[in-house]
Amino acid sequence: MRRLSVPGRIPPPMEGHLRLGDLPHGPDAITVNSRHLSRAGRPWFPVMGEFHYGRYPAEEWREELLKVRAGGVGVVAAYVFWNLHEEQRGTFDWSGDRDLRRFVATCAELGLDVVVRIGPWGHGESRNGGFPDWVLAADCVPRTDDPRYIELVWPLFEQIGAQLAGLTREHGGPVVAVQVENELYDQPEHLVTLKRIAKAAGIDAPLWTATGWGHARLPADELIPLFGGYSEAAWDTAHDGWPQQSRAHYFFGPGRDDDSIGADLRTTEVAASDESHLARYPFATCELGGGMYTSYHRRPVVAAPDVAALALVKLGSGSVWQGYYMYHGASQKIGELSTLQESHATGYPNDCPVINYDFQAPLGEYGQFRDSYRHLRLQHLWLACDGPDLATMTLTMPQGAPADTADRETLRWCVRSDGRSGFLFVNNHQPVETLPAHDGVQFAVELDGRELVVPSEPVTVPSGAYFVWPLARKVGAGVLLTATAQPMGVVEAGEPVHVFAQTAGIAVELVFDGATVTEVEGPATVRRVGDRVVVTELTPGPGCLLRVTDAGGGRAAVLVLDGDSALTATRGRLWDADRLVLSDRPAVIDDGRLTVYGSGDAVRVFPPPPFAAPSFRASKDAAPSFAAPPFEAPPFETLTDGVFGLIPLPAHGDAAPPAGVEALKPAGPARQPVIDAVSGRASAPTDADFDQAAVYRITVPAEAFAGDGEVLLRLDWTGDVGRAYIGDRLVADQFWYGPAWEIGLRRFREDVLEHGLELRLLPLRADAPVFVSPEVRPAYRDGSALELRSVTLIPVPRVVVTGGG
Repeated sequence: MRRLSVPGRIPPPMEGHLRLGDLPHGPDAITVNSRHLSRAGRPWFPVMGEFHYGRYPAEEWREELLKVRAGGVGVVAAYVFWNLHEEQRGTFDWSGDRDLRRFVATCAELGLDVVVRIGPWGHGESRNGGFPDWVLAADCVPRTDDPRYIELVWPLFEQIGAQLAGLTREHGGPVVAVQVENELYDQPEHLVTLKRIAKAAGIDAPLWTATGWGHARLPADELIPLFGGYSEAAWDTAHDGWPQQSRAHYFFGPGRDDDSIGADLRTTEVAASDESHLARYPFATCELGGGMYTSYHRRPVVAAPDVAALALVKLGSGSVWQGYYMYHGASQKIGELSTLQESHATGYPNDCPVINYDFQAPLGEYGQFRDSYRHLRLQHLWLACDGPDLATMTLTMPQGAPADTADRETLRWCVRSDGRSGFLFVNNHQPVETLPAHDGVQFAVELDGRELVVPSEPVTVPSGAYFVWPLARKVGAGVLLTATAQPMGVVEAGEPVHVFAQTAGIAVELVFDGATVTEVEGPATVRRVGDRVVVTELTPGPGCLLRVTDAGGGRAAVLVLDGDSALTATRGRLWDADRLVLSDRPAVIDDGRLTVYGSGDAVRVFPPPPFAAPSFRASKDAAPSFAAPPFEAPPFETLTDGVFGLIPLPAHGDAAPPAGVEALKPAGPARQPVIDAVSGRASAPTDADFDQAAVYRITVPAEAFAGDGEVLLRLDWTGDVGRAYIGDRLVADQFWYGPAWEIGLRRFREDVLEHGLELRLLPLRADAPVFVSPEVRPAYRDGSALELRSVTLIPVPRVVVTGGG
């Protein structure tokens, strides 16, 4: 039995010391204390995702932001890269994909808040950290209060202020926070200067932030320090193993800092310090790794559980602001004067792809839905409901919790609680170094004067499991003391329906307080054991709905989904009601419409829709096989799955036509490794090296573009570096790291039909000093590896369900 006693009284947070926040009596006032944020008078738990507007086609922003919102993200963060907007001094460009104002206005239209990361230095694997070359050539000391540098910054901030005019909170706009600089650890006075001149330029928000990692010295009470954590580190060396610091992010504990982030760019050692000063600020994050980029010398594979388990550990450890970097992948721009990626040529220790900034993110470089999107969404569904309560809760660690990140034997768990109710967190997953299963697991948590034992009988926590279970939480007016299922929020369906997900295949048990719950009805075994009502022998799934009657005669319901179904769930306002949608294919709710991406048999909707037969809108959004609406389904009343209504989707037409592939030239000898003299790391091939590349011509038939949905060119290959050209224009590239390379063709439609696409692939030497994840390492022949196994076109159609026919 694993035991823990939760303090009965939690000290109140410090108030009024931070020079941040709206005036407290406004209707949507955002305020902050030492523990959490508040909005409109109640605790607020932001979920934030990074999406770089300047690295994505503007005509696709709205569609992608809808995907972001459907993933449970309510705040969008974005760098303003100086070199994208003023590559040549005095000439600013805010047009097209660089239109910050349009991006922020689109976020506002969709109900998304915005955090603007204004720099001036940003990093983000951008050339010079986002500085235009002319800034580095100027006679000044950048990133300090040198007046000559401040004189250069003023016009940029004035331009940003003009872009945001009318979009700040003062005017009802979506900008809730501004981050100044990035990874600046030794210039606290400069951060205050940047905040002052930004406000003078019209840039304002209730919250001001700065990155706090690397033991950064920040000005007291002026900025909220934001932290991060990654499952891997492309900025680490090419050593054959897992980055040491990444291990810490899979252990619960109060620590916030990660001094490995940005360590490759720090020029001086920063003395480690305790984190006692951080008690003045809420535990907030802006860079929880949504994946990881590939540097030339280090190319990790990041799996969905690596991302989601890390995020859950931060929640258990006290996070009250989940911020992901990146949440949506992107493509680096090529400037008028140079490429704009971080590279050895610009003095950085990492060579990055010229264009690719996919980041293995939950939403990919071309809007692809990744498995991590579903796993994070499951947590965000819960936070949308219980996040405000969780924000007020503090961490309690059990005795004997692992103190050494090399410990792979001790089960990792903790509780967050307000002294009356809470949540029990368990993590038994980490990348690379597998954790063992734990048999005979029970937790005994002393909470509010009574001991809660969960589960009633010992269970096995499998290797790779990570989950959160509720402790003494309300279900209607009753109290659910314990549950071996993860909460997913409450759907208002005439009565509150509390939704849970089975976790790690563990049998679901619900234990209610018998003084508050008199009856539980449904497909389960219900027993009264002493002062508790125990519910067991459920079969989680779309039909597992229980009715709960409280002591006052009120009613609520509990819906328990199986783990696989829970990962398909999204929620939103649809057809004039709050609804839960289960769809094997990604689903997005917008303005009363349901859009489903890709092929699928059906979607499940709870509560069932109000119409007898669904209709499917055929428009420019839909695939060519849906050209003649409406598509009538059989009467809806006959189509159900448990308590869910079942909406069958139209069948897709024929498979995509094949791409043409012509081998034009075989590869020459594999390139000798080149080591950067400054960093000691392997350097990426140059343009001249591609004279030795294998060359293929890819042709795409016009039929592939019959709709205006995305068409992915999927390349299953092995090698070193690949580049794709349309004519002489580089449009995509990849440092090979294992997964198939996907290139979205929609944005290049006219050019690719006219010119085709030329693919240039370089072989990877067996002795190349680069890290590739062991599970994908190739078989080498004659000392190198290069193979193009398949070229496939993958249409991504969109089916829009608009309502009854």
